[in-house]
Amino acid sequence: MIARMVSRLVNLFWLWTLIGTGWAWFVPEHFTWFLGMIPGTELKYIPLGLGIIMLGMGMTLTFADFREVLKIPKWVGLGVTAQFLIMPLIGWGVATVFALPDQFKLGIILVSCCPGGTASNVVTYLAKGNLALSVMMTMCSTLLAIGLTPFLTKVYASQILEVDALKMVVSMVMIVLLPIVVGLVLNSLAGKKLEKVKALSPFVSVLVIVLIVAAVVGATKESIISHWQVLLPAVFVVHALGFALGYFWGRVFGMQEKECRTFSIEVGMQNSGLGSQLAKTHFTLLAAAPCAISAFYHCMIGSFLASVWRRRRSSKDR
Repeated sequence: MIARMVSRLVNLFWLWTLIGTGWAWFVPEHFTWFLGMIPGTELKYIPLGLGIIMLGMGMTLTFADFREVLKIPKWVGLGVTAQFLIMPLIGWGVATVFALPDQFKLGIILVSCCPGGTASNVVTYLAKGNLALSVMMTMCSTLLAIGLTPFLTKVYASQILEVDALKMVVSMVMIVLLPIVVGLVLNSLAGKKLEKVKALSPFVSVLVIVLIVAAVVGATKESIISHWQVLLPAVFVVHALGFALGYFWGRVFGMQEKECRTFSIEVGMQNSGLGSQLAKTHFTLLAAAPCAISAFYHCMIGSFLASVWRRRRSSKDR
């Protein structure tokens, strides 16, 4: 019963993102508190929230999952290569073409270098893609991002601003790697006892992402208003191209329809919450604005594609 209810709530991720963004636009102070620290501690809400998301992701994994990757190394390898080859190039290209302030350009490049978002698994399921492949790609891209996201950000954004890749790696280890490892160990030691926690984990992930997006949008509202004519189209183009090129990447390598859909979603949907935190920590809050807008766009595009694809039968269903 709980799992079914949570599934329904998570499937409406696009709606919660829309509501949260709209709410924050009109009443920013209802969300901007999430950018600060927990009272009486030195813990910040966003990194703690992201750590909880990664912990939940780790609790869904087993050591057997890593063995499963070895059974489809070509598919996973092609997908992860697309993730870190196509999107950073798109981000850099769009940031170069559009006349935006440097911090916005930096934010676009940063979010384009992030791994696939956890919401991509939900959208893949709704789109009748290859869910197992989606989960494997998210897992592998997230782990590889610990080194690749800082490295690629430095490569593509070095002309805009000096990027300290080492500090970003440290952040990625603390926010991504450690919680996933802890979750994996907990699952291996007490998997059955964690069923209720694992069932609620996807909704907690959605809630945290919506809070991050809404907080950043609320805090950067004035800057978005000043540059919306180019900022909104720029971020939209990044994700539209990501979804399109991800799909055709699969076609080029002879993948079936289900796998092409999965590639499209995994390439087009980024971990925008992680991008927002990295931008806020290592650059400025302005650089986090494109990351927040990114979350809104990829949810909308992904949900639209899922609704279209659900009405079609994939080649494997025929």
